[in-house]
Amino acid sequence: MIRKPAVAGYFYPRDPLRLREQIEQYILPRAQKIKAIAAVSPHAGYVYSGSVAGAVYSHLQIPQKVVLLGPNHTGMGARASIMTQGTWITPLGEVKVDEELALEILENSQFLKENAQAHSAEHSLEVQLPFLQYFRPDIKIVPIVLMGTSFEMAQEIGQALAKTLKNGETLIISSTDMSHYEPQEVAAKKDQAAIEAILDLDPQALYQRVIQENISMCGVMPTVAALVASLLLGAEEARLVNYTTSGDVTGDYSQVVGYAGVVIH
Repeated sequence: MIRKPAVAGYFYPRDPLRLREQIEQYILPRAQKIKAIAAVSPHAGYVYSGSVAGAVYSHLQIPQKVVLLGPNHTGMGARASIMTQGTWITPLGEVKVDEELALEILENSQFLKENAQAHSAEHSLEVQLPFLQYFRPDIKIVPIVLMGTSFEMAQEIGQALAKTLKNGETLIISSTDMSHYEPQEVAAKKDQAAIEAILDLDPQALYQRVIQENISMCGVMPTVAALVASLLLGAEEARLVNYTTSGDVTGDYSQVVGYAGVVIH
């Protein structure tokens, strides 16, 4: 399958030169590179969340292989959909799916299903690719999108990832935005509760806080899966590299969306 861009010209520039220039506005040239196990990165339009994504990718030693976990906003496909073959196109070129790695992950999970339809119009993974390509042009990916609120499913997928990714040469990226359309003070308070659970490397606490406190964190399931995998792969620390809201761009703090960037190592 050739997966063409769904949000180029909308979430980020369609023109390759303009896209590179925009990415360069957000990267931190002096950031210390970390050999991370996983990271959390937002997926809004670059004008809103690009500074947070830029901080995340600036801090990462990016290996050739990356597993991308994101929420399924479209409702298409299976609850847990993986692509095991194909090519993703962005204005910066082609990104191959790592078929061997994807098939091994699929084999290790009862919940994951091969389903390309779920990825055809989903933006949460697509917007990560130009940042990855900027830093690592030869990147290969395994795309996974999840929907629903099953802790059991997210936990099992995290366990499957850990079972597969034993050599430490694959990075896990969880794509999520935080609170949606809340007043700034409310969003910041709710997001802090969720971020603290991530920084504590506590997937159960993250899940419970999001449910109990009604935090509209769209990628809670991908982030739970990433945390489960990270712990099994030896994670000891998580670092918040940036947090902003859409209000910091628009000046309107009455209804904001939150964006957090975390590196786990």
